[in-house]
Amino acid sequence: MLDPKIFEEFSSRLAGIMAATPAADIEKNVKAMAGAFFSKLDLVTREEFDVQAQILLRTREKLKDLEARIAALEQQGR
Repeated sequence: MLDPKIFEEFSSRLAGIMAATPAADIEKNVKAMAGAFFSKLDLVTREEFDVQAQILLRTREKLKDLEARIAALEQQGR
């Protein structure tokens, strides 16, 4: 996954370049294009990723418990 600092540095450098020129409209257009580009990527924040990883971990634990319960019930039925 790409480091968010790279995007921050890119944005900072771009803002510095644009501040040195009278091209405010170009800055707006570039930001809009960059925003559109990044919105097309399936990126999530680290926080969202961590939350989903925790949910997956809990789901796996529940599945393991249910599989064990089913195995125990099957043993009782024999």
